Formats: sequence, structure tokens, C-alpha cells
Amino acid sequence: MARVKRQLLYVSLVVLGALCLYFSVYTMSPYKEPFAFKKPSENFLQLPDIDCRRDPPFLVLLVTSTHEQTFARMAIRSTWGREKNMWGRHIRTFFLLGTTFNKDLSRAVAQESHQHRDLIQKDFVDTYFNLTLKTMMGMEWVHRYCPQAAFVMKTDSDMFVNIYYLTELLVKKNRTTRFFTGFLKLNEFPIRQKYNKWFVSKYEYPWDRYPPFCSGTGYVFSSDVASQVYNVSESIPFIKLEDVFVGLCLAKLKVTLEELHSKQTFFPNGLRFSTCRFKKIVSCHFISPHNLLSYWQALENSLGEKCPPF
Repeated sequence: MARVKRQLLYVSLVVLGALCLYFSVYTMSPYKEPFAFKKPSENFLQLPDIDCRRDPPFLVLLVTSTHEQTFARMAIRSTWGREKNMWGRHIRTFFLLGTTFNKDLSRAVAQESHQHRDLIQKDFVDTYFNLTLKTMMGMEWVHRYCPQAAFVMKTDSDMFVNIYYLTELLVKKNRTTRFFTGFLKLNEFPIRQKYNKWFVSKYEYPWDRYPPFCSGTGYVFSSDVASQVYNVSESIPFIKLEDVFVGLCLAKLKVTLEELHSKQTFFPNGLRFSTCRFKKIVSCHFISPHNLLSYWQALENSLGEKCPPF
């Protein structure tokens, strides 16, 4: 009997120890609950050369980029990112960057900024999982320095953007407040497989479905939305997927996503090129710098030509 009691006591102590360990680890874990977004320092390392009060742009394109993507930035500057005036409407393009530990790349980017004056940069490490910080930096820049813009597009450096067709559709839309459009994702679920690039744990996002959001490859909004998203962002649980995070902000603001056109114009999964097809799109993903240069030249050479209806 004494031996049985000792065994029961031993088992009880082991179980109690395991429970104590579990609860101590759980309570110490920084991921016990979704954590709030924390805005980076308000100090910008690089600011572009523009005075939106004196010359308010109709459309500002904010392109997420990395230090290594020099060729991609040059291709964009030579094509859809070139400063333009269309139908009396001013269009400007700027690139969003964080920081790198590579001193050579840092120096090269500083020289590039001095030459082109089109970089927006803050002091956070430039990694894929800091894309939310990078996007919110762009929202903050619009809020602080360019609220006079009518529209803003956030897009990526591997995109084709038809600014001709986008400007035409925005003028026809005639919406200047609480407007948000892109490739709508209205019924998306978190990916829970750990080795997936877009994995999100239940600690980060405990709910079973995402709010409506637009693919981060390219979305367009009226500039007042940038200020609203920036102001509400600190009350939103942080998530590394920037397009979902923006969707969470929009849900809290009760900003409804809208289609830009009755036909699909945003193509986050890519699209086979033809000049006539690309005349009637806004954006297309998976475009290399080399292809961008050739596609853009083909598009501009065909601007005066008529195409059959699709």
C-alpha cells in the first residue's frame, strides 16, 4: 500500500510540474494574444522631391521595393513610373524602402535617392515580413506630406501598370472620398500550414476568416483613406500580410471595397501579353524588368490603334 501511495505521489508531482511549466511558458509568451501594430519612428530617412501643396498630383503611385531591385526601379522610371501629365492630370511615382545591413547597398540607394529624388525610406529592416511596416510608411507619407493627391495606388516592383487606362477609369468613376478598389478578395481564409509562405498562426490571427481586402499586388484608393488607415492602424492587431492588415483597417473604418470596372482590370496572377489586351487592364503581376520595357514600348506604339472588343 505504501508503495502504491509513493507511486501516486510521484505521478501527481510530475503532472503538477508539467502543468506549472505549461502555464509559465504560456503566460510568458509574447503571442498569447494578437498584438497591436506599432508605428515605426516618425523620422523619414529619405523623402521625395515634391510639394503637393503647390502642385497636387491627381495620382501617386507607391511602389514597394528592395535595395537590390535597382534595375526594376530603373525600368519603372522609364515606363509607367515616368512623371506624366495626362489630360491635365499630374501623375508621380515613388518607391518605398526600409534599411539594410549591407553598407554597399545602403550607399548605392543613398546615391540613387540623391539622383532621382523619388525614394521614401524609414529605419526598419527591409524584409518580406515587414511589408506591413513599409505599406503603412507609404500611408503615413500621404497623410503627412501629400493629402492633396486625389488618388493613390500601392503596387509592387514586378508589376505592369497601365496608367493611361487607370487614369481614364478614375476620371470616369468620379469618386474622391472613401474609395478603395483593386482585385477584391471577399472570402479568404488564413493559411495554417507552417511551411507556407503566407502561414499565419492562431496567435497572430485567431479568427477563421479574413475581412474583405484587395490583393497587395495593386490597389487604388482616394487619399483620404490613407489618413484614415494610418490613424486607425495602432488599434488593429498586427499581421505580417500587408493587404490583410489594410483590410482589417478598412473593416474598422467601414470603408467598402468597390469594383473599378464591370470587367476584370487587376491581374494578380499574371496575364499573357498582347498590346490590345494590355490596353484594357490596370495592373498585371509577374513582369520582369526586361519584359516591362518591351511591353511598355509596344503599348505606347499602339496607343493610336483601335482594337477589337474583348
